[in-house]
Amino acid sequence: MYVIVFLLGAVAGCFLNLAIDRLLAAMSLVNVDSYEETSQRGLMPWELLPVISYLFQQGRFRQDNVDIPFRALVVEIVTGSAFVFTYVKYGVTPQWGVLVFYFALFLTIAVIDMEHGLILDKLVYPACLVTSVLSSFYPLGLAEGRTLPGSFAYSLLGGAVAFVILLIPALIWVGRMGWGDVKFAGLVGIITGFPGGLVALAVAMLGGGLAAIYHFFGLKERHASIPFGPFLSAGGLIALIWGQTITDWYLGFFS
Repeated sequence: MYVIVFLLGAVAGCFLNLAIDRLLAAMSLVNVDSYEETSQRGLMPWELLPVISYLFQQGRFRQDNVDIPFRALVVEIVTGSAFVFTYVKYGVTPQWGVLVFYFALFLTIAVIDMEHGLILDKLVYPACLVTSVLSSFYPLGLAEGRTLPGSFAYSLLGGAVAFVILLIPALIWVGRMGWGDVKFAGLVGIITGFPGGLVALAVAMLGGGLAAIYHFFGLKERHASIPFGPFLSAGGLIALIWGQTITDWYLGFFS
Protein backbone atom coordinates (compact mmCIF):
# COMPACT_ATOMS: atom_id res chain seq x y z
CA MET A 1 0.00 0.00 0.00
CA TYR A 2 2.86 2.37 0.79
CA VAL A 3 4.22 1.91 -2.74
CA ILE A 4 0.84 2.83 -4.22
CA VAL A 5 0.59 5.91 -2.02
CA PHE A 6 4.13 6.96 -2.98
CA LEU A 7 3.37 6.58 -6.68
CA LEU A 8 0.18 8.60 -6.22
CA GLY A 9 2.24 11.34 -4.59
CA ALA A 10 4.88 11.18 -7.32
CA VAL A 11 2.16 11.64 -9.95
CA ALA A 12 0.90 14.63 -7.96
CA GLY A 13 4.50 15.90 -8.01
CA CYS A 14 4.45 15.71 -11.81
CA PHE A 15 1.42 17.98 -11.84
CA LEU A 16 3.07 20.34 -9.36
CA ASN A 17 6.10 20.68 -11.64
CA LEU A 18 3.78 21.49 -14.51
CA ALA A 19 1.79 23.93 -12.36
CA ILE A 20 4.94 25.72 -11.21
CA ASP A 21 6.08 26.35 -14.79
CA ARG A 22 2.65 27.28 -16.10
CA LEU A 23 1.79 29.63 -13.26
CA LEU A 24 4.96 31.59 -13.97
CA ALA A 25 4.23 31.62 -17.70
CA ALA A 26 0.58 32.61 -17.13
CA MET A 27 -0.53 29.45 -18.95
CA SER A 28 -3.64 27.38 -18.38
CA LEU A 29 -3.59 24.55 -15.85
CA VAL A 30 -6.62 22.96 -17.46
CA ASN A 31 -4.87 21.88 -20.66
CA VAL A 32 -2.14 19.85 -18.98
CA ASP A 33 -0.49 18.29 -22.04
CA SER A 34 3.22 18.29 -21.28
CA TYR A 35 5.64 19.58 -23.86
CA GLU A 36 9.34 20.24 -24.19
CA GLU A 37 9.88 23.99 -24.41
CA THR A 38 12.71 24.01 -26.92
CA SER A 39 11.21 21.93 -29.70
CA GLN A 40 7.54 22.22 -28.67
CA ARG A 41 7.19 18.46 -29.26
CA GLY A 42 4.77 16.49 -27.14
CA LEU A 43 6.22 13.99 -24.69
CA MET A 44 5.74 10.26 -25.12
CA PRO A 45 3.70 8.48 -22.41
CA TRP A 46 6.75 6.66 -21.05
CA GLU A 47 8.47 10.03 -20.61
CA LEU A 48 5.74 11.08 -18.17
CA LEU A 49 6.36 8.32 -15.61
CA PRO A 50 7.30 10.01 -12.31
CA VAL A 51 10.87 9.50 -11.01
CA ILE A 52 11.50 6.51 -13.31
CA SER A 53 11.48 8.58 -16.51
CA TYR A 54 14.04 11.02 -15.10
CA LEU A 55 16.40 8.25 -14.01
CA PHE A 56 15.91 6.23 -17.22
CA GLN A 57 16.67 9.26 -19.39
CA GLN A 58 19.56 10.31 -17.12
CA GLY A 59 18.10 13.76 -16.68
CA ARG A 60 17.83 14.63 -20.38
CA PHE A 61 15.25 14.62 -23.15
CA ARG A 62 17.12 12.22 -25.43
CA GLN A 63 15.51 13.26 -28.71
CA ASP A 64 16.19 16.94 -28.08
CA ASN A 65 19.34 16.65 -25.94
CA VAL A 66 17.85 19.10 -23.44
CA ASP A 67 18.33 18.86 -19.67
CA ILE A 68 15.34 18.01 -17.51
CA PRO A 69 15.41 20.30 -14.44
CA PHE A 70 16.71 18.41 -11.41
CA ARG A 71 13.94 20.15 -9.50
CA ALA A 72 11.45 17.91 -11.32
CA LEU A 73 12.92 14.79 -9.73
CA VAL A 74 13.19 16.39 -6.29
CA VAL A 75 9.58 17.57 -6.30
CA GLU A 76 8.31 14.13 -7.35
CA ILE A 77 10.31 12.30 -4.66
CA VAL A 78 9.47 14.81 -1.92
CA THR A 79 5.77 14.78 -2.79
CA GLY A 80 5.65 10.99 -2.90
CA SER A 81 7.42 10.78 0.47
CA ALA A 82 5.05 13.35 1.96
CA PHE A 83 2.05 11.34 0.81
CA VAL A 84 3.42 8.26 2.56
CA PHE A 85 4.36 10.12 5.75
CA THR A 86 0.95 11.75 6.10
CA TYR A 87 -0.80 8.49 5.16
CA VAL A 88 0.90 6.79 8.13
CA LYS A 89 -0.50 9.50 10.40
CA TYR A 90 -4.06 9.78 9.09
CA GLY A 91 -4.72 6.88 6.73
CA VAL A 92 -7.13 7.43 3.84
CA THR A 93 -9.28 10.09 5.51
CA PRO A 94 -10.49 13.59 4.62
CA GLN A 95 -7.82 14.96 6.98
CA TRP A 96 -5.14 13.19 4.95
CA GLY A 97 -6.49 14.67 1.73
CA VAL A 98 -6.54 18.16 3.24
CA LEU A 99 -3.01 17.81 4.62
CA VAL A 100 -1.51 16.67 1.31
CA PHE A 101 -3.31 19.56 -0.40
CA TYR A 102 -1.67 21.96 2.07
CA PHE A 103 1.68 20.31 1.42
CA ALA A 104 1.28 20.67 -2.34
CA LEU A 105 0.31 24.32 -1.93
CA PHE A 106 3.27 25.07 0.35
CA LEU A 107 5.70 23.24 -1.90
CA THR A 108 4.51 25.06 -5.02
CA ILE A 109 4.87 28.47 -3.38
CA ALA A 110 8.26 27.57 -1.90
CA VAL A 111 9.74 26.36 -5.19
CA ILE A 112 8.54 29.42 -7.13
CA ASP A 113 9.99 31.71 -4.45
CA MET A 114 13.31 29.86 -4.41
CA GLU A 115 13.68 29.91 -8.17
CA HIS A 116 12.26 33.34 -9.00
CA GLY A 117 11.91 35.30 -5.74
CA LEU A 118 8.15 35.61 -6.28
CA ILE A 119 5.07 34.74 -4.27
CA LEU A 120 2.20 34.96 -6.73
CA ASP A 121 -0.99 36.78 -5.72
CA LYS A 122 -2.96 34.64 -8.18
CA LEU A 123 -1.99 31.65 -6.08
CA VAL A 124 -2.21 33.15 -2.59
CA TYR A 125 -5.58 34.93 -2.88
CA PRO A 126 -7.64 31.96 -4.10
CA ALA A 127 -5.81 29.72 -1.61
CA CYS A 128 -6.93 31.99 1.24
CA LEU A 129 -10.56 31.42 0.29
CA VAL A 130 -10.22 27.67 -0.20
CA THR A 131 -8.17 27.04 2.94
CA SER A 132 -10.45 29.14 5.15
CA VAL A 133 -13.21 26.66 4.29
CA LEU A 134 -11.04 23.55 4.59
CA SER A 135 -9.47 24.63 7.89
CA SER A 136 -12.94 25.29 9.28
CA PHE A 137 -14.38 21.87 8.44
CA TYR A 138 -11.13 19.87 8.78
CA PRO A 139 -8.97 21.67 11.35
CA LEU A 140 -5.47 20.23 11.77
CA GLY A 141 -2.53 20.77 14.09
CA LEU A 142 -3.30 22.76 17.23
CA ALA A 143 -6.82 23.38 15.91
CA GLU A 144 -7.59 19.67 15.50
CA GLY A 145 -10.76 18.67 17.30
CA ARG A 146 -12.37 22.10 17.13
CA THR A 147 -15.81 22.35 15.56
CA LEU A 148 -17.66 25.08 13.70
CA PRO A 149 -17.91 28.00 14.24
CA GLY A 150 -14.93 27.99 16.59
CA SER A 151 -12.54 26.49 14.03
CA PHE A 152 -13.50 29.16 11.48
CA ALA A 153 -12.94 31.95 14.01
CA TYR A 154 -9.55 30.58 15.08
CA SER A 155 -8.55 30.17 11.43
CA LEU A 156 -9.31 33.81 10.66
CA LEU A 157 -7.62 34.90 13.89
CA GLY A 158 -4.52 32.92 12.99
CA GLY A 159 -4.42 34.53 9.56
CA ALA A 160 -4.89 38.04 10.92
CA VAL A 161 -2.23 37.64 13.63
CA ALA A 162 0.35 36.16 11.25
CA PHE A 163 -0.36 38.87 8.67
CA VAL A 164 0.09 41.68 11.18
CA ILE A 165 3.25 40.20 12.67
CA LEU A 166 5.01 40.32 9.30
CA LEU A 167 3.29 43.54 8.24
CA ILE A 168 5.02 45.48 11.01
CA PRO A 169 8.63 44.82 9.89
CA ALA A 170 7.54 45.28 6.25
CA LEU A 171 6.35 48.80 7.11
CA ILE A 172 9.37 49.63 9.28
CA TRP A 173 12.10 48.25 7.02
CA VAL A 174 10.70 48.99 3.60
CA GLY A 175 12.22 46.74 0.96
CA ARG A 176 13.62 44.20 3.44
CA MET A 177 10.42 42.17 3.74
CA GLY A 178 8.49 41.48 0.54
CA TRP A 179 4.73 42.07 0.46
CA GLY A 180 4.33 38.59 -0.94
CA ASP A 181 5.80 37.22 2.29
CA VAL A 182 3.30 39.24 4.33
CA LYS A 183 0.35 37.89 2.33
CA PHE A 184 1.70 34.37 2.46
CA ALA A 185 2.07 34.63 6.24
CA GLY A 186 -1.64 35.40 6.40
CA LEU A 187 -2.35 32.27 4.35
CA VAL A 188 -0.15 30.16 6.63
CA GLY A 189 -2.01 31.58 9.63
CA ILE A 190 -5.39 30.69 8.11
CA ILE A 191 -4.23 27.10 7.55
CA THR A 192 -2.61 26.60 10.95
CA GLY A 193 -5.09 28.69 12.93
CA PHE A 194 -4.40 30.25 16.31
CA PRO A 195 -2.01 29.72 18.04
CA GLY A 196 -0.64 27.42 15.32
CA GLY A 197 0.22 30.45 13.22
CA LEU A 198 2.55 31.68 15.96
CA VAL A 199 4.34 28.33 15.96
CA ALA A 200 4.67 28.46 12.17
CA LEU A 201 6.10 31.99 12.25
CA ALA A 202 8.49 31.13 15.08
CA VAL A 203 9.85 28.16 13.14
CA ALA A 204 10.09 30.22 9.95
CA MET A 205 11.91 33.09 11.66
CA LEU A 206 14.32 30.69 13.38
CA GLY A 207 15.11 28.94 10.10
CA GLY A 208 15.33 32.21 8.19
CA GLY A 209 17.59 33.71 10.84
CA LEU A 210 19.99 30.77 10.76
CA ALA A 211 20.04 30.91 6.95
CA ALA A 212 20.76 34.64 7.05
CA ILE A 213 23.70 34.09 9.43
CA TYR A 214 25.13 31.37 7.19
CA HIS A 215 24.51 33.53 4.14
CA PHE A 216 26.29 36.52 5.71
CA PHE A 217 29.40 34.65 6.84
CA GLY A 218 29.58 32.02 4.12
CA LEU A 219 28.88 33.88 0.91
CA LYS A 220 30.52 36.81 -0.85
CA GLU A 221 27.24 38.40 -1.97
CA ARG A 222 26.16 39.33 1.53
CA HIS A 223 23.50 41.79 0.43
CA ALA A 224 21.65 39.31 -1.76
CA SER A 225 18.10 38.64 -0.59
CA ILE A 226 17.03 35.33 0.91
CA PRO A 227 13.56 34.07 -0.08
CA PHE A 228 11.42 33.72 3.03
CA GLY A 229 8.63 31.73 1.37
CA PRO A 230 10.34 28.33 1.83
CA PHE A 231 10.77 28.99 5.55
CA LEU A 232 7.12 30.00 5.91
CA SER A 233 6.15 26.83 4.06
CA ALA A 234 8.30 24.67 6.33
CA GLY A 235 6.98 26.47 9.41
CA GLY A 236 3.40 25.89 8.32
CA LEU A 237 3.93 22.17 7.77
CA ILE A 238 5.81 21.74 11.04
CA ALA A 239 3.03 23.58 12.90
CA LEU A 240 0.41 21.30 11.33
CA ILE A 241 2.25 18.08 12.18
CA TRP A 242 4.22 18.84 15.36
CA GLY A 243 2.58 22.05 16.57
CA GLN A 244 1.15 20.49 19.73
CA THR A 245 4.47 18.85 20.62
CA ILE A 246 6.37 22.13 20.15
CA THR A 247 3.82 24.06 22.20
CA ASP A 248 3.89 21.54 25.05
CA TRP A 249 7.69 21.60 25.03
CA TYR A 250 7.76 25.40 25.15
CA LEU A 251 5.14 25.72 27.88
CA GLY A 252 7.02 23.12 29.88
CA PHE A 253 9.68 25.71 30.66
CA PHE A 254 7.12 27.78 32.57
CA SER A 255 5.48 24.99 34.51
